[in-house]
Amino acid sequence: MYPHIESTVTAIVCLVTAFVIQRIYDKEQKQQNMNTISGIKWFGLAIFSWGIGALITLILENYSEFPKNSKWLVYWSVCISLINSLFILLSLPSIEHQKERNMIVRIVQRFSVKEFIMLFCGIFSMIAFVFIATSFNNQDINNSFIWLIDIPISLVVALSLLYELNKAFTSRNMKFMYLPCFSLFILIIIAVSHRIIPHEMVNEYISLSNWSLIGIIAAISFKFIFILLFSILLYSWKFLSEKEQQHSEFMLLETERNTLQSENEKLKIANESHIDTIQSLTKKLNRNKKKITKLKEASKTELSDRQKEVLANLGVCGAKKSYTEIAEAMHISVDGFQAHIYQIKKILKISGSGGKEQLISYAIENDLLKFATIECA
Repeated sequence: MYPHIESTVTAIVCLVTAFVIQRIYDKEQKQQNMNTISGIKWFGLAIFSWGIGALITLILENYSEFPKNSKWLVYWSVCISLINSLFILLSLPSIEHQKERNMIVRIVQRFSVKEFIMLFCGIFSMIAFVFIATSFNNQDINNSFIWLIDIPISLVVALSLLYELNKAFTSRNMKFMYLPCFSLFILIIIAVSHRIIPHEMVNEYISLSNWSLIGIIAAISFKFIFILLFSILLYSWKFLSEKEQQHSEFMLLETERNTLQSENEKLKIANESHIDTIQSLTKKLNRNKKKITKLKEASKTELSDRQKEVLANLGVCGAKKSYTEIAEAMHISVDGFQAHIYQIKKILKISGSGGKEQLISYAIENDLLKFATIECA
């Protein structure tokens, strides 16, 4: 009974959540927030893989001749778990924070999406083939052995996810989110242990029904917490987007203020008799100063260390090399490099033709070349 409950709840919750995330993805895609919508897409696919895997498992158990302990069902569950791990790994680089990335994320960032998917599938296809060939016709090998294909990658993904989520929430002044992040990791450990510990060993300390119940609760709970943390992360990102919008308004007001100051000076020099006009401009200038002061307090956006590095390398080599050559020199993908350029342009309000030249000028004028990590021969 318990496995049916897990499959039913997982299928309903994950498929509904994946549908909602798909709608959010479609909406954000129209606004062209490239880096973030990529993360939304992969998180949504990770949740969808859980839901569709649980749904097919439920169908096979109820409407086919597969026994509940069939190795084919275990192979299917392992496959779904590996696909879920792949999608989560692809989503990790989109979790924005100002801290240093962990090693797994840095490895993912070194490849394009297509290259990483091919590498991941190639490695685990070979490993899975060995496990299947060893266990399929061998009745002495139980299902716990088959799960060993997935356990290492699940633990690595769980640790990487815990690190990235904790850093993201910390950088957003949400340190209290460490507890649910850590709870997610603990529940994943329990769910993993439930898969690989033989029932014969457990039966000496606890009844199999209670052990099965613990596994079901852990499996469902960590999926719920994963969805909850993703929702909170998405909401906090929207809050940061609003701050970026405030920053854009601040930049426009700053430009207007400079224009008004220039006009004010010209009017003072040209004709001291235009007192009324000068007073009117002064009042308008003061109002804008107040708005700018408020926006400065509400918006303190600045370039991250990684963005400074990208901008500095562009300033050093941009006049001689293309984006592709600079990305290769930095050992990152072209897509990743262009995503950084897109975010920097968005922060600096640079658009239209000549964007590359404007970025190079900005890097030189603001003494950012000291952050360069490559040399231009």
